[in-house]
Formats: sequence, C-alpha cells, structure tokens
Amino acid sequence: MSLLKLQGTGWLRHSGKLLLVAVLLALAWGIRQSHGTALMEVYGVIARPFHPQPDVFLEAQLSDRRLQELTGRVAELERQNQQLQAMLGYIDGQSASTLPAPIVGRSPDEWWKYAILGRGSLDGVTVDDIVTGIGGLVGRVTQVTPHSSRVLLISDLNSSIGVTASRSRAMGYLQGQGSPLAVMKFYEKVPDIKPGDLIVTSSVSRLFPGGLPVGRVKSVNLASGTVPEATVELTAGIEHLEWVAIHLRLKDHE
Repeated sequence: MSLLKLQGTGWLRHSGKLLLVAVLLALAWGIRQSHGTALMEVYGVIARPFHPQPDVFLEAQLSDRRLQELTGRVAELERQNQQLQAMLGYIDGQSASTLPAPIVGRSPDEWWKYAILGRGSLDGVTVDDIVTGIGGLVGRVTQVTPHSSRVLLISDLNSSIGVTASRSRAMGYLQGQGSPLAVMKFYEKVPDIKPGDLIVTSSVSRLFPGGLPVGRVKSVNLASGTVPEATVELTAGIEHLEWVAIHLRLKDHE
C-alpha cells in the first residue's frame, strides 16, 4: 500500500507538470496562430485602467487650448486698454477740441504714406485738421467721409513741412523718407545744429501751427550737396501707431 501511495503521489506531480506544459504549449500555439493579437487584447484589458481614454485626453487638450486663447485675449485687451489710457492722458493736456481716434486701416505697401482713422465728418473732422501722437506730429487730414478720415503722414516721401531747431532757432524744411527718419534741409549755409536738438514745426508753416514736436536730430551733414542737412528721427512712433489725436479746427495757419 505504501508503495502504491508513493507511486500515485509521483504520478500526480508529474501529471501536474505535464498539464502546465500542455497549457503553455497551447498558449504559444494560439499566440503564433493569431500573430499576437490575443495577447495584445489581454494586455489592453489589463492596462486600460492605467491609460487615459482617447476622449478624456482630447478634452484635456481642448481645455488647455481654450485656456491659452482666453489668456491671450485678456493680455491683448490689457495692452489695448493701456494704450487708450495713455492716449486719453495725452489728450487731457491738449485743447478741448482734441479728439482721440483709432487707426483702422493702413496699407502695407504705403505704410509710411497714409493711415485711415475711425473718425469722420460726423465727429467734426475736416480736411487739414492736424493729427498728432504721443511724442509729436503725425500728419494732417487730407480726405474725410462721414465715419473715417485719411491722414497724410509726415514720413511720406512727398511730405514737406517748415520746421525749426528749438534750441538755436535754425530754420528749414523737413522731407519724409518713407521710414522713421526724415531729412531737414536748412536755409542757412552754416546752421547752428547738433545731434539731440529738438525739431518743431515752424511758426511760419503754412500747414501746421508752430511749436509742435516733430523729431530729434540724429546726425548732421553740413557739406551735403547744395544745402546743409540733418537726419531727424521722428518722435511720434509712426511705425507702430494705433491711436492718434485729431486737433479739430486747427487749420489755415499761414
């Protein structure tokens, strides 16, 4: 009996091993036949709780993008508000007939020539009204519609205005160069002028009232051509203007 029991126990151990081997062989055969599909499905079921669902991941991405968009909008509104507040503060120091106006149109091909303002004849704007910005003279109104107006910029190549050096009172005229720089040509043969001098509109200008800041001398060339010249950097920041001030009824200055 003892021998039979021992033999039975040994058979059970061997049969258990044989069964395990048979299961592994069957599993290997199944993986081979399905090219691993069954195994991947089992892995997917087990791993699914540890990976976010596609819909959840997509929603998280969209929420992040919405937040970025809203943050960008808030930053832009704050920047626009700061610009408007600065312009209103500038206008507070002007006459009662000064009107703030946004720039609503500007052609890339004629960036330095003209700008379209969001104010027109219904706001009291007329041709030859003066336009300034924080820093100095911008130009003058040349065309008006009920809701908009067109401004010829002093940076235009065809712009020419009478100016004076504030320190020495040396006089001449300023010509636009289609850039943030303009050229002042002097009436005197040896003008008293130097870099850093403030240039303002002349009191004898036919288009602008006297004393409006225009720019500062950047360099001087007293031996240029037939008349002395100075390169003047315009101070109104014409290259990035978004708001300006229209000076109503400031015209017919002879």
